Amino acid sequence: MSDLILSIDQGTTGTTVALFDSHCQMKAKVTTEFRQIFPKPGMVEHDLDEIWDSVTQGIPKALEQAGVDGQAVTAIGITNQRETTGLWDRKTGKPIHNAIVWQCRRTTPFCQELKDAGHESLFRRRTGLVLDPYFSGTKLRWLLDHVSGARAAAESGQLAFGTIDTFLVHRLSGGQAHVTEVSNASRTLMMDLESLAWHDELLSLLGVPRQVLPEIRSSSEKYAETRGVPGLPDGIPICGMAGDQQSALFGQTCFDEGQVKCTYGTGAFVLMNTGSKALHSEQGLLTTVGWRMNDQVVYALEGSVFIAGAAVQWLRDGLNLVSTSPEIEPMARSVDSSEGVVFVPALVGLGAPRWNPNARGIITGITRGTTKAHLARAALEGIAFQVRDVVEAMRRDLNGQVDIMRVDGGAAANDLLLQFQADLLGVQIHRPKILETTALGAALLAGLSAGVWKNTEEIRQHWSLDKTFGPELDPRQVQEHLDRWEAAVAKA
Repeated sequence: MSDLILSIDQGTTGTTVALFDSHCQMKAKVTTEFRQIFPKPGMVEHDLDEIWDSVTQGIPKALEQAGVDGQAVTAIGITNQRETTGLWDRKTGKPIHNAIVWQCRRTTPFCQELKDAGHESLFRRRTGLVLDPYFSGTKLRWLLDHVSGARAAAESGQLAFGTIDTFLVHRLSGGQAHVTEVSNASRTLMMDLESLAWHDELLSLLGVPRQVLPEIRSSSEKYAETRGVPGLPDGIPICGMAGDQQSALFGQTCFDEGQVKCTYGTGAFVLMNTGSKALHSEQGLLTTVGWRMNDQVVYALEGSVFIAGAAVQWLRDGLNLVSTSPEIEPMARSVDSSEGVVFVPALVGLGAPRWNPNARGIITGITRGTTKAHLARAALEGIAFQVRDVVEAMRRDLNGQVDIMRVDGGAAANDLLLQFQADLLGVQIHRPKILETTALGAALLAGLSAGVWKNTEEIRQHWSLDKTFGPELDPRQVQEHLDRWEAAVAKA
């Protein structure tokens, strides 16, 4: 079992450590959950030390599951929740505050200040992003302003900022590296899309000192080597990184311009490969870096849905409607329809293409006959409606058709969800045999750097289809669904 690649998929609710071989077969998978911290309504935090613990717990378990020791690992790839923002002491590695999670809305007032001052067009043009609390730059500003002594320490070079990729490389290398990868940097509101470098004017508007920022690197190269990691020998190259959604695009082998994937995780994220062109959206989508290898840059259009699988988690943990997330599908299947119930899962605002941080979740159409099964079905449909809004925005931006969408993520195992998605979109939905394409993408990027694979064409041969979903619903029924959805969203 030579040429094993260890992939760390650091997500919003847990960390998955997986091992892949040179045939792209997954030999082990261990997921470790960690705490979600909600200091106040609209605020979401993670403890960075707990995230690191989830990594170090998962690595030896994955090696044991595969029946190997750390010497069998050829390279390490990292993929991560992207905009989540941390700040730590360079020397000790100790975080000065909990990380502020991508879902957190605490910087909404500062985003509005920047908008009111007329700066949104500059940020849109330079970064491809909108001024929304989703992104890292305003979160970093909050930490600098609200943690005692943080700004002075940052300006003197004592502190290091990072998204989770940066944090993990720092810990894996024993504090030797302070780097980020370009697709993650493209989510910060601080990197210029053309130069792929930190932009001084943006930093000034955000109030971020350059001294705190990591070096921006490509998606497939050696960043550092392991040092002092439990279960692993020193000297293993850490040599592939990408933000989770870009990693999934790569893992789905969407290497050609126009190919589209949707990852159904905590949120849902639709990305389209736009090739070497940074296509700016007129429909509320984001322009982002897909990946960079050597001197080749691939860009993508993205629509971000903030709440997807998290809606099911809320039904499970907040309402105790189900005891485990997989129970949601049989419960939803026990009724023929939602009977007019619509669930808009705007639990942390609405993302693309509406970008309304003040929107809140709403359930409409409830009658005396409504049961938990109708609510379960409406929750799944609410995910599909949001994804449909994003794909329609892509169609308008490109003035063209999306014919096939590849899907992955935990909720992509849900046949009922994917069938309804195909009905709403009128397209073919292709589900691969490996749903862990986010972790796979990081392994592929690392393997390319380490010489396990020669090129992307060799990788493409390993992608295999599990199931296809095609539209079955009558167009009139689809329109009735959409009308109910639009009426409900207007009230959110």
